[in-house]
Amino acid sequence: MILSKISKKVSWEIIKKILFPACLFCLSLTVYLFYRLKLSFYISPALQQAIKRYSLTLFILIIAFIIQRVAGAIAGWYKGNIASKTKTPLDDELIPLARRLLNIIIWVIALLVILPLYGINISALIATLGISSLAIALAAQDTIANIISGFLIMIDKPFRPGDRIKLASGEIVEVLEIGIRRSKFLSEERAIIIMPNVDLSKSKIINYTYGEERNIHGI
Repeated sequence: MILSKISKKVSWEIIKKILFPACLFCLSLTVYLFYRLKLSFYISPALQQAIKRYSLTLFILIIAFIIQRVAGAIAGWYKGNIASKTKTPLDDELIPLARRLLNIIIWVIALLVILPLYGINISALIATLGISSLAIALAAQDTIANIISGFLIMIDKPFRPGDRIKLASGEIVEVLEIGIRRSKFLSEERAIIIMPNVDLSKSKIINYTYGEERNIHGI
C-alpha cells in the first residue's frame, strides 16, 4: 500500500514535469509527419536534407529536455519526501550537486549526438573531453574523496548528529553535522571543530553514545 502511494506520487510529479515538453514533442512530430506526407514532394533534395537535420536536432533537444525534467522530478520528490525526513543533511546537500552534474551529462550527450548531423567529427572532441575530465578528477580528488567518505560515514554510521565521540586527536566532542565534504563538532570548550570526512574515515573514533545505549538496553 505504501509503495503504491509512493509510486503514484512519483508518477504524478513526473507527469507534471514532462507535460509541456511531451506536448512540444507531439506537436513537432505532427508537423514533421505532415511535411513528409504532404509537402516533401515539392521540395528539393538539398532542402529536404536540411529540414531532416534540423528536425532531428529539435527532437534530440526535446528528448534531452524530457529526460532532464524526469530526473528533476525524481530528485525533487526525493528531496521533499525522503531527504527532508532523514537526520543527516548529507543527502540534502548532495542532491542539488548530483542534479546539476546529471544535467551537464544529459546535455553533453545530446550535443555529441547532434554534432555528427552537421558533419562535425566528434572523435577529437570526445578525446578532449576525456582528457579534461581526467584533469578535473585529478584536481578535485580531495573533494571526491571527502564526498565518498561522507557517503560511507552516512551508511556505516560510526557516529550520528548528537552523538558524543572522541576524535583521534583526543578531543571529546558532540557531533553537530555530517556535511558533504566536512563534518562539524562541538568541543567541550564550546568551540566548533570542522574536519574533512576523509580524515574521519581513516582515524579511530570512540563513540560514547553507542556505549551508553548498549548499557541502557542491557546489551
